[in-house]
Amino acid sequence: MSDSAPEVDVIVLGTGCAGLITALAAADAGASVAVYEKGAKLGGTTALSSGVAWLPANKYQADHRVSDSIADGRAYLTALSNGMILPEFTEAFLESVNPMLEWAEQRTPLRMRLVPGYPDYHPEFSGGKPGGGRSTEPELFCFDQLGEWKDRFLGFRRPMAVGETPVGGGTGFLTPEEEAERTSQNLEGLGRALLGALLKGLLDRGVEPQLERAAIRLITEQGRVVGVRFADGTQARARRGVVLATGGFERDPELVTAFLRGPVSHLTGAVTNTGDGLKMAMQVGAKLGVMREAWWVPVVAEPGDEDTQYALHGVQLVQRERTLPRTIMVNGDGRRFTNEAANYNALGGAFHEFHPTHFRYENQPCWTVFDQGFVDEYGGFGVPAGGEMPAWVTRADSLAELAGALGLPAEQLAATVQRWNDLSARGHDDDFGRGDSAFDGWCGDRRHYPGPLATLGPIDRGPFYAAPLYSSTLGTKGGPRTTVDCEVLDVEGSVIEGLWAVGNAMAAPTGMVYGGAGGTLGPAMVFGYRCGRAVAGAPA
Repeated sequence: MSDSAPEVDVIVLGTGCAGLITALAAADAGASVAVYEKGAKLGGTTALSSGVAWLPANKYQADHRVSDSIADGRAYLTALSNGMILPEFTEAFLESVNPMLEWAEQRTPLRMRLVPGYPDYHPEFSGGKPGGGRSTEPELFCFDQLGEWKDRFLGFRRPMAVGETPVGGGTGFLTPEEEAERTSQNLEGLGRALLGALLKGLLDRGVEPQLERAAIRLITEQGRVVGVRFADGTQARARRGVVLATGGFERDPELVTAFLRGPVSHLTGAVTNTGDGLKMAMQVGAKLGVMREAWWVPVVAEPGDEDTQYALHGVQLVQRERTLPRTIMVNGDGRRFTNEAANYNALGGAFHEFHPTHFRYENQPCWTVFDQGFVDEYGGFGVPAGGEMPAWVTRADSLAELAGALGLPAEQLAATVQRWNDLSARGHDDDFGRGDSAFDGWCGDRRHYPGPLATLGPIDRGPFYAAPLYSSTLGTKGGPRTTVDCEVLDVEGSVIEGLWAVGNAMAAPTGMVYGGAGGTLGPAMVFGYRCGRAVAGAPA
């Protein structure tokens, strides 16, 4: 390696939540740190997210009289594991939640708080919390504290908390007075607030990320990773280690075809998630894990070039519009095929159902079907109650006409809707159990929550509408296997000296499980903290 290549203790590749908290923990532990970002903006997919972190047995629960424990968290994750969660990761995650939060409050401007009442995604399982208490979010953050860095994040300004958005039970709109007040103070919430607070901690320690620096290869000496080579031909050297925090591989079609268990399209995350970290880890012999899994989610997409779409730009996650009363999902046969109100990650299983005779994914394509009563009472797809649905939503005066427009069998669609109306009138979904779980109604009609009426209701007032739903992902879960301190392992299970991985660039610590809202960022924060401490030589 050239003697002129810059050298630090720790190199971190990526500026999402996992990358920033890793860099901050390492710098705080005394290491010299360099942070490199492939894109022209900071933040990756975290910047487009709600910023919610799922943290069992967290320190904020006592003030809300939430009963939780490490034992409950262990029981819950174990019950959902399906053999894919390594027990040592369960223990490291749960034991490190509060040390990470205490450190963050003492050493950074980040302040987390509960999202009150947000239930776990599978609250009926052992250790689950139907009344919530594990989903946390960042408090509003003033971006003026970042100086010249305040406008360098992906996404756009969203000055509200999760509880003020539709998914948290709010309207998604602030009063003009509150909007003006928060604008004047340059306050933001959600994912960018989380990132802003972490970046402020880094800047306070003299660490400034370098943008548009795409890493393409790890540099090794005698089997140890000692640096990284960038696309522009430059290099950098790390005395202690290189940390892969480059996000997932969902933007690389070849990797998606090779590894994921089912179809994905109309992606929601940052366009930079092309598996760079995965490829670099494979080049040096890393062992892989959880490769078939992703953070599955259904989306709708406005017409346009799919290659340029992502969350906040043409693609919308679908939660309320499939959970509220007066709406169902149907497949190409005009039939319901799942509990529409289930959490979005679990719905991935329904989208991936493969028919052995038809030799196709049975539930792609599919549509959410709703009526004028839904539009008048709830709105949706960015339209307030009583508004006009977007032009890309199909509208018809009758169910038969709607079926014709979608290419569905009219008699079957009519029968499906009649069956749904009958079940709604009886107050129980005998077919798929929609409304049985405490989670099901959370994104539904909160006037009737908890209870099945938060999500059950007839489709009986024309005109009728349909919007196509696509199987998508918030990001992939697979990557190199690591130790609980995020050291990358080789194919024999030995540590690759000098190489670390965090966030969606590592094999997900929670396997196929999405425990609750923030199931991506909670482990990313905890293991990023553990990684940063460990790579700096001061393990948590």
